[in-house]
Amino acid sequence: MQQLMNIELYRQVLTKYWGFTSFKPLQEDIIKSVAEGKDTLGLMPTGGGKSITFQVPAIAREGICLVITPLIALMKDQVNRLNTLEIKSVAIHSGMSGEEIDIALDNCIYGDYKFLYISPERISTRIFQARLQRLNLNLVAVDEAHCISQWGYDFRPSYLKIVTIRDYISEKVPFLALTASATPQVTEDIMKKLAFKEKNVLRTSFDRKNISYLIRKVEDKGTYLIKALHKAKGSGIVYVRSRKRSKELAELMVANGISADFYHAGLPVELRDKKQSAWSTGEIRVIVATSAFGMGIDKAEVRFVIHYDIPDSIESYFQESGRAGRDDKPAYALLLYSPSDKRHLEDSLRKKFPPVEKIKDIYEALCNYLQVPYGSGKDNVYDFNMYDLVSKYKLPVIETYNSLTFLQREGYIEFTEEINNPSRVHFIVGRDDLYKFQVANESFDGFIKLLLRSYTGMFTEFVTINEETLAKKSALSRDSVYRFLMRLSALNIIRYIPGKKVALVIFTEERLVRKALKISPENYLHVKEKYIMRLNKMIDYADFNTRCRAVTLLDYFGEESDRCGICDVCRERNELDLSKYEFDLILEEIKDILAGQKPDAQELVSKINYPEEKVIKVLRWLLDHNKIVMDDRHLLTWKEPDLFSR
Repeated sequence: MQQLMNIELYRQVLTKYWGFTSFKPLQEDIIKSVAEGKDTLGLMPTGGGKSITFQVPAIAREGICLVITPLIALMKDQVNRLNTLEIKSVAIHSGMSGEEIDIALDNCIYGDYKFLYISPERISTRIFQARLQRLNLNLVAVDEAHCISQWGYDFRPSYLKIVTIRDYISEKVPFLALTASATPQVTEDIMKKLAFKEKNVLRTSFDRKNISYLIRKVEDKGTYLIKALHKAKGSGIVYVRSRKRSKELAELMVANGISADFYHAGLPVELRDKKQSAWSTGEIRVIVATSAFGMGIDKAEVRFVIHYDIPDSIESYFQESGRAGRDDKPAYALLLYSPSDKRHLEDSLRKKFPPVEKIKDIYEALCNYLQVPYGSGKDNVYDFNMYDLVSKYKLPVIETYNSLTFLQREGYIEFTEEINNPSRVHFIVGRDDLYKFQVANESFDGFIKLLLRSYTGMFTEFVTINEETLAKKSALSRDSVYRFLMRLSALNIIRYIPGKKVALVIFTEERLVRKALKISPENYLHVKEKYIMRLNKMIDYADFNTRCRAVTLLDYFGEESDRCGICDVCRERNELDLSKYEFDLILEEIKDILAGQKPDAQELVSKINYPEEKVIKVLRWLLDHNKIVMDDRHLLTWKEPDLFSR
């Protein structure tokens, strides 16, 4: 009875704040598990509504929910949405000052906040650990949980610190780990690294029955893409691997009468937001983007996702293609593949793993650029302009980026893409003292009243402000507004933190001398081997055309499935007028025979006890798809996959 009452309460919360009357598949199961105090791992595909599974139970219960996520922009977005719904929430991340963090944590302890979002590198800081045991936590939610596994495709050492939270909080507080992509090995690793009291995995099927997975092997991708987009209906995303190509392809589309724009992480934040909004509202039909595009997308009616360049892992491909058809209507995921893609991937592999000595060169250049003395810098946050770094030290851009990524993997630094931190203001005097100041300083009175009319909450926390908006309201210039704010800050009436757009580097260890910087060859090779393994799985997927695409993808994530019937492989096999059972039976017999001998076609057909016309159909299909090769003596051989050396 109590369980039924709780579920009804959760549904009421869902309806009140989000307007839904029922949960999506698995959401209710995860919420029930968490409500029973169980550590829970939820595996939900992209667009499955992961945030609901921790937001609803946290709102319904007394206390505050701690949410850990590495994506600062997504963190800010969720906090803004929750606050818009009048659910008090705050984020703590590397872009904030110590004073801001101090105030935010105090508000979480003494105020009625429901959500505290933090980035994982904040966990080990003294200021957070000192407050942690005083927080009335009702749940710890770990988003992007695959980052904790060294078998995952996006491992982050800072995630290994999450388990230390258990040392500071009640053992009754459950952990909820969430991810949209995890292999069976990663799934086990997540529960182990988070010290689950018992194994508890809840998953919905990753099978997206409305998505048709297609691969087209073409030389001239640009021409094919334009033709495909002219035929396609609705809006979509075209993913590319380089910023330069995103712009070039968008321009090609526009020149061919297709409404398009480009998007990548190197663009200013305001411009990225504007482009994403234009696409989301239908003003732009096609967005050409790097992998930076996708976070926080809630557009349901995406009819197609096209990969112009092959991704470097099944996980990335599955997440990105999964942004199609969230309205459950027919959609397609198209991968354009050409023989030259393998060569490009081999080139990118070399750049992805610079020599160890080059990584150390980049580390020293970074430390010198940021003026970090030897033996110091631990937990310090530095503004960082990578292009300034590479220009100053004449470094190759891609190699530098990948070296920083490897240093992050090794646990020496954390670095973020550019963060848009708007201006913030906090009154550090009480209302009585402020009134006395206004009386004694008439020249500031009008501006202070403008601030108080425009924003609320400035006496208890830092509040985001906009200098342009204040200028328009007051008929002052932006410079005048800025001078007022700076002067009030100098007089210790307010704390004013001017806005800035900047990337950040956090030193998770003090600066080391070169010989103490340990990048073991074994670990380097281990990371490289895992990357190559994932790369090979992706190439397998693109190369092989004898197995249903959906079955191949789901098998990678440890899920069994019948063939989809709508991918390119299934469509071709459907034309053979053979059932899956018949096709697979004949296929296995052919493979068994060719494993030990080299017959000609007539001899092979005669060896299989099945109707001749059906055997010939399968054999012809295998020859057409280059799975079987015929030599100059007309003898048949099963072709082995031609992949990177493993």
